[in-house]
Amino acid sequence: MIIVENLRKVFGSTEAVKGISFRIDNGEIYGLLGPNGSGKSTTMRILAGITAPTSGKVIVEGIDVSKDQLRVKEITGYVPETPALYESLTPSEFFSFIGSIRRIPQDVLEERVDKLVKAFGIEEYMNHLIGTLSFGTRQKVSLISALLHDPKVLILDEAMNGLDPKSGRIFRELLMEFKKEGKVIVFSTHILALAEIICDRIGLLYQGRIIAEGTVDDLKKLAEEESLEDVFLKLTQAKEEVSLLVSALKEAL
Repeated sequence: MIIVENLRKVFGSTEAVKGISFRIDNGEIYGLLGPNGSGKSTTMRILAGITAPTSGKVIVEGIDVSKDQLRVKEITGYVPETPALYESLTPSEFFSFIGSIRRIPQDVLEERVDKLVKAFGIEEYMNHLIGTLSFGTRQKVSLISALLHDPKVLILDEAMNGLDPKSGRIFRELLMEFKKEGKVIVFSTHILALAEIICDRIGLLYQGRIIAEGTVDDLKKLAEEESLEDVFLKLTQAKEEVSLLVSALKEAL
């Protein structure tokens, strides 16, 4: 379970997160959606124990993030928006490194690496330097490394960026299995059709505040719209702007 109460994060004169609160239960996929600059990645980094909050309370599986960031990192699998990898290592070396710092028994590590590498189809790249790999392959390496220690909590910030359709489908099915196992999953994506399919509830973040929360049906009723995309555009005050821009483009072309 994740409990967030009045979370704030200030960077200098910029208040990136403005007192947000939400709760995610075990076995739930929670979508944290919002336009660029809304505070999603900052919130994700705080939940993962990477960035300290300015104020407020964040409890992850009973652990206060402000008091024990290391313990939070031990039980979470975090995938950032941009893969953060050691580019001078090969995937094989990188997974061994992750296994050592996570203290995963060697036989367990080898079995998990073998299954995940085959599932995501990166066998041929295992001995290539990470820095030479495509963005999509590096994203797969990032995903695999986040799953190796079988985390209780998954924090996924645009984790499907760059994935091919097959890998995206495999990862989606994995998320549904993790949900059945009772894991806590926080999922951020700009692919609204995907969020509509897999998220149990959604928090819509805009300018550092959660402006709406609920199931997809709840949000559609609130905004009086038929699709999550239209809900998103309407509640973030972008729908009219999009229409005006499209009209202007039509006239220009």
